[in-house]
Order: sequence, then structure tokens, then C-alpha cells
Amino acid sequence: MTTIFVTSSGTGIGKTLVTLQLIAELKALGKPVQALKPVASGFDAARPDDSDTGALLRALELEPNAANLDAVSPWRFAAPLSPDMAAARERRAVPFDALVAHCRAAARRGAVTLIEGIGGVMVPLDREHTVLDWIAALEAPALLVVGSYLGTLSHSLTAAAALRERGVTIAGVVVSESEEQPVPAAETAATLARFVAPVAVRVLPRSAPVPLLPLVAPFLG
Repeated sequence: MTTIFVTSSGTGIGKTLVTLQLIAELKALGKPVQALKPVASGFDAARPDDSDTGALLRALELEPNAANLDAVSPWRFAAPLSPDMAAARERRAVPFDALVAHCRAAARRGAVTLIEGIGGVMVPLDREHTVLDWIAALEAPALLVVGSYLGTLSHSLTAAAALRERGVTIAGVVVSESEEQPVPAAETAATLARFVAPVAVRVLPRSAPVPLLPLVAPFLG
């Protein structure tokens, strides 16, 4: 059983992009792969194809029907907010124990399991738990996706420090090139690498994909 948790320093930085690329690379090698985004906010039930969940299902060659949506993203909320806030608007909640159990059950199916988180490492899931608590409970290595925008160094290193403080293994850091950046993404990556060593840091350019599987390969069974 192999589980990789794809997390981030914030929202809208590139978790789904990275997860999709890992799916493609694993499939190209003939490895069985499954992907989950168990908690999704900003989900339009009338347009599931347009969601991150829909993109994952397409990559897995699965239809966006009710059964597949429930398997990949069982906790879906309409408001584009943190899970605790989005759920509260629907008088619902993200049941933390059930969330962890859902991910563990999926991992027992034998495929490489990619779990895409929601927002950044410290986003609240409910009144007591954050995404970090979720990652730690699964005891899975985390692939940290960050941007190259102004301010990313502090955000990225704070996220990495939080993961390390909880004993989470960082499989690698992916600098997903931002639309606007003060310096080339490679320069940002070099600075990050000094502080997160020996963790590998790789730039994912906007122009063309680069292989990301080497970052997680040491954790694949």
C-alpha cells in the first residue's frame, strides 16, 4: 500500500495540476493508481465536470456519476470557503474520523493512492482539526506544492515547518510557477532548497510539464 498526500502552502496554487500529472506518469508506467479529493468546497453540483473532482475522474477515465463522485469526493460543499465554513453553511460538518477511515480504506485496495488535500496545510476542517491533523493521522508522506509569487518563501517554509513539527515526511517540494513572480521560479526553488534540505525541490513551469514522479518514487512500493 502506498499513499501520497498532495498538500500546499495555500489555495489555488497547483495541487490538482500536480495530482493530475502524477496520475499520468504512474499510468504511463503501468502502475495502478487511484486519486481522492475527499473534501471539496466551491463544488457546483450542476457542473461536476468543471470541478477538481471532475478533472481527477477524467484522468482516471471514470464517469462523473454519483457513485464515482461519492468515492472520490464524499464531502462536497457549494461555498468556496474553508471546509469548516462551507460545511456550516449547509448545516453539515466534515466528520474527521470518517474522513481518515475513508482514506485508509481506499489505500487498502492495492493501487498507489494520491490524496489531494484542500487549501493549505493549516486550513481548518472542523472546529478542532486542520489538514495537518488529517495528514498526520494517515501517516503518509506529503508532497508540498507551493507557488513562486511574492511572499511564497515565508508561506512555503511555514508550511514545511508545520509538517516537520508533526513528524510528517516531506516527499518533495514542487514550485508551481505562478502567473506573476518577482524572480524566476528557479531562484525561488534554490532558496527553498537551502532551508528544506535534504528534501528535493523541483520547479513545475507553466510552459511545459517536467517529471514529478522521481520525487515520490522512493515511497512507492
